[in-house]
Amino acid sequence: MSFRLDLPQTFAERVSALDEGRHLAGMWVCSGSPVAAEIAAASGMQWVLIDAEHSPIGLETTTSLLRAMNGYPATPVVRVPVNDRVVIKQFLDLGAQNLLVPMVDTEADAEAAVAAVRYPPRGVRGVGSALARASRWNAVDGYLSRAEELLSLTVQIESATAVDNAAAIAAVDGIDQVFVGPSDLAASMGLLGQQTHPEVTDAVARTFEAVRAAGKPVGVNAFDPDQARKYLEAGASFVLVGADVGLMMNGARAWAQTWVQD
Repeated sequence: MSFRLDLPQTFAERVSALDEGRHLAGMWVCSGSPVAAEIAAASGMQWVLIDAEHSPIGLETTTSLLRAMNGYPATPVVRVPVNDRVVIKQFLDLGAQNLLVPMVDTEADAEAAVAAVRYPPRGVRGVGSALARASRWNAVDGYLSRAEELLSLTVQIESATAVDNAAAIAAVDGIDQVFVGPSDLAASMGLLGQQTHPEVTDAVARTFEAVRAAGKPVGVNAFDPDQARKYLEAGASFVLVGADVGLMMNGARAWAQTWVQD
């Protein structure tokens, strides 16, 4: 009897299937805890970002988090630490279907990210799928020939330079969607820690316009609820509105304020 195994729907497929005016709401997992990842995936959030850039999460931990989230309706996306072909290869081979590549400032950066997720002759990804979770150790039929359709690539615009290049970045073939990071964007504009400064939100809005004009979906990070709603009204298709570590700290501090005596 022939057994066929396939992989879940990609983040790009989920985003592209959205009706007009609809969006995907998600949250970060930064703690590295499989329990936190599973809770996030079971919470009702539609996507969960595993952050391997600003956290202690590495390759082995990412694999554990993906396994913890398996079978839940939330779509896992992994932010790799750097736009590097070797690093990207490793995260792809461990089974990350949906990648977010940070600090993409130029069209050339975007093209490098695309090349890193594609096998030759269209890219430079090393071939090791038979030994890797990516293909479920060759249980996914035709993985090598179908890899591009089984993967989703999001690039992150988070600098003033990237805002200027947003149209060219979004137009690169192989970029499925663009994600805007207001925190680093604000820092690059000399407004460190001021993500909701009018100049920053204006830069985000201009990025939205450029990306959408290129025919690509755009998303954004916005922990401020009012600002998140404004970004959704401005055309964001996906948004991150919280993080496991932030929710735990806020809850713990509120509980301490209730119970700890001065």
